[in-house]
Amino acid sequence: MLRLLRLALIVAGGPAFVLPATAQHGPQVVVELFTAQGCVACPPAEAFLADLAERPDVIALALHVDYWDYIGWRDTFAQARFSERQKAYARGVGARTIYTPQMVVQGSEPMPGTRAEDVTARIAAAAAEAPRVLADVVGTDGQMLLILNPAADPVGRAVVQIVEYLPHADVVVEAGENAGQTLANRNVVTSWETLGEWDGATRAEFALDHMDDSPAVVIVQLAGPGPILAALRLP
Repeated sequence: MLRLLRLALIVAGGPAFVLPATAQHGPQVVVELFTAQGCVACPPAEAFLADLAERPDVIALALHVDYWDYIGWRDTFAQARFSERQKAYARGVGARTIYTPQMVVQGSEPMPGTRAEDVTARIAAAAAEAPRVLADVVGTDGQMLLILNPAADPVGRAVVQIVEYLPHADVVVEAGENAGQTLANRNVVTSWETLGEWDGATRAEFALDHMDDSPAVVIVQLAGPGPILAALRLP
């Protein structure tokens, strides 16, 4: 599990850490796949997510939901909180149902995870949007600092989150719709935690210690959950 040994929020004018900068990639688009090992339609979407995971401009995350567990196979990575997150996205767009496989690109516009062309087009559109938040991570392993600034106008109340994931996991499914298959799960989210809130109007710094070897990303998202404003991989 991710261990956060220290977390501090420093507003403009307060003290700041002076740390060596770490290399960061350019803008990154977050793609969330809501999936389940017991869903017969999910393996093709999982394969598509694996392709997206190879792109340096995309943060591809698989969130395994638990509402398929009743049909005979209990998903080894499912968490009820991911089902709730998917429901929250549905409420945000006025949808009455949720399903798998479903993808959400940059926190908006849920769509079927099997529609690769639509998802790819949405990724391109999100990447072309002007950034609303300037975000950077500086520091070294074990002592890092997330720096946030609005790019122009205030963006509104946002939630700062840290997400830990498992890059690869092959699972043999022994029952349910996918019985007998070995599923290649990629970028399986194991932990999704809220670090704190940001007013979206003033410079802020979040100091954190990431003391785990598992890959992790920081996601800044309008409350709701709403659109994702920034996302960065932790070094």
